[in-house]
Amino acid sequence: MIKKNKETKFPIVLVITSIVCLLPICLSLAVYNDLPESAAMQWNFEGNPNWYAHKAVLAFGMPLFFMALNIIVFFLVHADPKHKNASKVMLVFVEWFISVLSLIIVPLMLLTNLDVKMPTVTIVLVLVGILFVFLGNYMPKNKQNYYIGIRVSWTLNDPENWNKTHRMGGFLWIIGGILTIITAFLPLNNIVGITVILIILLIIAAVPILYSYSLYKKEKGAVL
Repeated sequence: MIKKNKETKFPIVLVITSIVCLLPICLSLAVYNDLPESAAMQWNFEGNPNWYAHKAVLAFGMPLFFMALNIIVFFLVHADPKHKNASKVMLVFVEWFISVLSLIIVPLMLLTNLDVKMPTVTIVLVLVGILFVFLGNYMPKNKQNYYIGIRVSWTLNDPENWNKTHRMGGFLWIIGGILTIITAFLPLNNIVGITVILIILLIIAAVPILYSYSLYKKEKGAVL
C-alpha cells in the first residue's frame, strides 16, 4: 500500500488560497463600469485619498497582487525546516491570511470608490482587534520556528526563553486586541483612533522583545 505523503496537501492549499485571492474580481467585474477612471488606492489618517491609479489596477491588479503575495508567503513559510513546530492553527492561519485579507480589503476599496458609506475605520479596527486576540490565544502553543512568532536571537537559541516570551506575549496580545475593539467604538476621530492603535501595536510588539532580552540577560548573568 502506498502511503500518502502529508506534504502533498500543501500545494492543494496553495491552489485554493490563490483562487480565493482572486474571488474579489467577481465583484470588480460587476461594478467595473461604475468605478471612477482614477480610483483611490490609499487614504491618509483623515480618510482622504492621497494616491490614485487607473480603476483596472484596483479591480484586477489588487487581487493579482494578493495572489502573488500569497504564493511568496506560502513558500517562505514552508521552506523553514522548523515550520512543523508551529502551532497547527497558526500554520493554517498563515496559509489563509493573505487570501482572507484579499476578500476583505479589495471589496472595501471597491465600495469606498463607489461612495458607499461605511464605518470603514470601525470595521478595520474590530478586525484588527479580533486578529490580535486570535494570535494571542495561540501564541503560547507555538514552538520554535523561523517564521511564525517572536523571532529574535534570544528566543530562537533558547526554547525556555521562547516559551516564556510567547506566554507573556500571548497574554499581552489578547489584552491589546480587546483594547483595540473597544477603541473602534469610541467617538474618536480617525487620527486619534489610529494613533491609539499604533501605540497599542508598539506596546504588544516591543514589550515581549524587551521581556525576552531581560530573560536572556538574566540567564547569561546566572551562567557567568
